[in-house]
Amino acid sequence: MSSNIDTIVILVFSAFVLGIGMLFARTGRNLKSFFAGGEAVPWFIGGLSLFMSFFSAGTFVAWGSIAYKHGWVAITIQWTMCIGALITALYLAPRWKRTGALTAAEFIRERLGLPVQKTYIFIFTLVSVFIKGSVLYPVAKLVSASLDLPLVPCTIGLGLFMIAYTAVGGLWAVMVTDILQFVVLSAAVFILLPLSFDKVGGWEGFTQNVPDDFFNLLNGEYTLGFVAAFVIYHICYIGGNWTMVQRYTSVDSEKSAKKVAWLFAGLYLISPIIWMLPPMIYKAINPALTGLDTENAYLMICKLVLPPGLLGLMLTGMYFSTSASANTALNVVSAVFTNDIYKGMVNPAASDKQLIRVARGSSWFFGLGMIGIALLVPAAGGIVEVVLSISAISGGPLLAPPLWALFSKRLNAKTTLWVTGIGLLVNLFFKILSPLLLDFKLSRGMETIVGVGLPLLLLLAYELWARSKNRIATEYLTYLETKEQKRIDALEINEEEAIETKRQNRFGLQVIAGALLFTAVMLFILSALTTSGALITGIVAAVVLLSSLIPFVASRKVSVDLMLPVQENHPHE
Repeated sequence: MSSNIDTIVILVFSAFVLGIGMLFARTGRNLKSFFAGGEAVPWFIGGLSLFMSFFSAGTFVAWGSIAYKHGWVAITIQWTMCIGALITALYLAPRWKRTGALTAAEFIRERLGLPVQKTYIFIFTLVSVFIKGSVLYPVAKLVSASLDLPLVPCTIGLGLFMIAYTAVGGLWAVMVTDILQFVVLSAAVFILLPLSFDKVGGWEGFTQNVPDDFFNLLNGEYTLGFVAAFVIYHICYIGGNWTMVQRYTSVDSEKSAKKVAWLFAGLYLISPIIWMLPPMIYKAINPALTGLDTENAYLMICKLVLPPGLLGLMLTGMYFSTSASANTALNVVSAVFTNDIYKGMVNPAASDKQLIRVARGSSWFFGLGMIGIALLVPAAGGIVEVVLSISAISGGPLLAPPLWALFSKRLNAKTTLWVTGIGLLVNLFFKILSPLLLDFKLSRGMETIVGVGLPLLLLLAYELWARSKNRIATEYLTYLETKEQKRIDALEINEEEAIETKRQNRFGLQVIAGALLFTAVMLFILSALTTSGALITGIVAAVVLLSSLIPFVASRKVSVDLMLPVQENHPHE
């Protein structure tokens, strides 16, 4: 395989993405514009960005490995994300927008108090750096194996690039590149899929050369209990993870927050089938992969059927999807550190310029930590083990209490810390100490059930007890006072700031339109150069070209004239 054209494709798209980050260098006027897009991000941009933030090369490596080994169950597991998003759209996303908080950490401080916020900030930062660092590893592995580059320098180089445009451009830079990454990745997969079917001999050649249980909804260690627990976990994760919450708070209304989650749900209903079929097809072509080699199934089908140029496009999509996920985490961790630690605890009188400098500096600090974690993933047993284990240990204890606090008048700070502490200790015991001391290890399904179920049971038990005593948390009463003051403050409109926010959002839509146009041109060039798949590449290029009209038309509708915000009426809580 000639890798020169693939390398050129990766470098051209990477330079373009970095250029996009630089375009937004001057749009971050303050924390609200840098981290929340002025709370006026179009809902469809927020929804696509949310989808790409959940997506990564780990999807191809981790879930691709499961799809290769067990078949359709990899799609079943990902459908739990769709269910989680539906529940979020109905109940959680509008609640987050209603809080008026810039970050989830800000809500936790206002509703549950400063000690809880400090504890959660520490745990969230640690978990985010570990998870997003772990998903940087597989894409570096993919790129290094495909282009014959050393793994460690490749990991460091890709990580540094990933950090650069997040630190420069803020949320809009992340979201614009999310959209570009979504288009590039979708284009690559839609080209890969028909070529894969052609290689295996069509649907019949595929289905006749895979195991009999390959299309079962449940398979192997991924049982009904595991899937049910994953549904609950993804309700907590999509509804309560701080990176997800940022997408619900950065739009203009509760209705838009719902639409963000609805779009995410629709995409995760359809996309798992499209994403997971290629490694499933490779099982029919080469069933001999075992152990950690199964993590390479997606790469192997790509190298087998994609000609030079299109392979580079696929690798670009995989890398971009990982950077989308990691960049969102970086943006939120940086937001929490800047807004809730530096401004909230260290320097409350900091100017906007000081806060933006801290925001960019903290992006680099946490990004370098992610690179360090990525270099350690092989020693931890591979990407599947790392991601699922961290999720099982931290997901329920960290996410369930704040979500409960969105609805409960009775949950207080002391109970929150006890629930989180007990949940983490029990999960760590069964994960680390129990196999060593008792020679007992929970199955993957039970690990997830205990991790998510225990905090919810503890919260329910306390809620019922507090209700029987007719107790209202003092933190809740304080929260109502704070919320009322924020509502009054929101009525004070800064005319200049409102106009600048609209200009920033119009500029963001124009950049998205330009990015899609650039992608379409690149695809047309690749369709002319490629040795196979020219027709499908040309069709995909035409679709992308037409799609560029959507953000362009939307940008023309954004008026920079000042309009008073509509105050939403809510029932008494």
